[in-house]
Amino acid sequence: MYYQLYELNHAMMAPWRVVADQMRIAFRNPLNPLTHTTFGRTMAAGFEVLERTTRRYGKPEFGLPTTVVDGQTISVHEKVVWKQPFCNLIHFERCLPAGHRKDPKILIVAPMSGHYATLLRGTVEALLPHAEVHITDWVDARMVPLSDGAFDLDDYIDYVIQMLHALGPDTHVIAVCQPAVPVLAAVAVMEADNDPLSPSTMTLMGGPIDTRINPTAVNKLAEEKPIDWFRDNVIMPVPWPQPGVMRMVYPGFLQLSGFMSMNLDRHVVAHKEFFAHLVKNDGDAAEKHRDFYDEYLAVMDLTAEFYLQTVETVFMKHALPKGEMMHRARPVDTTAIRNVALLTVEGENDDISGVGQTKAAQTICTNIPEHMRMHYMQPDVGHYGVFNGSRFRKEIAPRILSFIGEHGKGQRAKPVPRVIKGGKAGAAS
Repeated sequence: MYYQLYELNHAMMAPWRVVADQMRIAFRNPLNPLTHTTFGRTMAAGFEVLERTTRRYGKPEFGLPTTVVDGQTISVHEKVVWKQPFCNLIHFERCLPAGHRKDPKILIVAPMSGHYATLLRGTVEALLPHAEVHITDWVDARMVPLSDGAFDLDDYIDYVIQMLHALGPDTHVIAVCQPAVPVLAAVAVMEADNDPLSPSTMTLMGGPIDTRINPTAVNKLAEEKPIDWFRDNVIMPVPWPQPGVMRMVYPGFLQLSGFMSMNLDRHVVAHKEFFAHLVKNDGDAAEKHRDFYDEYLAVMDLTAEFYLQTVETVFMKHALPKGEMMHRARPVDTTAIRNVALLTVEGENDDISGVGQTKAAQTICTNIPEHMRMHYMQPDVGHYGVFNGSRFRKEIAPRILSFIGEHGKGQRAKPVPRVIKGGKAGAAS
């Protein structure tokens, strides 16, 4: 019922949004004498804030038409190279000059946690000059018809394995936030099967490997409520006329409401400042606000089965660090990982995945040799800064690329034999 009310409210506001947008245009028209007055700018600012706070934000574009390789600007084209009902794999195909060196092949697994993969635009942009970059483009669950079946955490792990198979040998996988658990599980399954297409390296960034360590507000909420509470209160059917009508989902607007409520005062201040910048005609500051919120407010629905299984497995039972996680009735054995180099990255001020939660992967992957593992904590960044922003570009991305270059299969010695019982894992700083 809540989802239907949300859609009804959006439909009822549509005429007012149109009026607000038209009035904004009128008060910004250079032929209107009021446009050049404080009153006119105030009216235009008010109408724009009203329109932006009531609109539905569609899926943003990556908008990366070019990159710079060896000082030369080259074009980039997005190409879907693998496709399933709930995910497309996008390759950012670079038009490289003939004779260019072979760059590493990277699979970025974007979070399936409410926002689109374009949230990692900065991640892709920083890696593009140095690598063949692929990224998971998860599909909004409300756009997937019921006839395409269900999608849960087991399917997610299968998707990761299939994508690694599609990309072939010597692929480097990077998991940002939520996918850290399913990516680690997928690699464990592949290694247990002696899969020759296991990735060369695995980079886990700001992920909830063990949420018992430094639990955040998000972690505590999951522990305070039983799984039935989540099933009864946040799972809803997709309303008509969406393609996925009657599919049970965790709506994106609920996820967004939860994230915004954690820092509500910050968002209120941001919109007040946006209004003030518009009145002062400070175009650059206003444009930065638009860019951020165009991305932040664009959300997607998650299938109910994936959401509930993730909450229960990762945040309630802590199944992976306890060695109790199952994939299709089969134990996920992280000690099976022995030929995949591991890099874990955390942010000092991360309020989503607390410090130590990602580093826990170093402890449970006991059979990765010491020279094939590394941990790095970036000072003075929060969750978003782990994969975006100036510190990511200047300090984190170079470390990732260096680690990938060092541990590509072309640079590695013979495979490490499987050891059933390994010693305590170490982590270089």
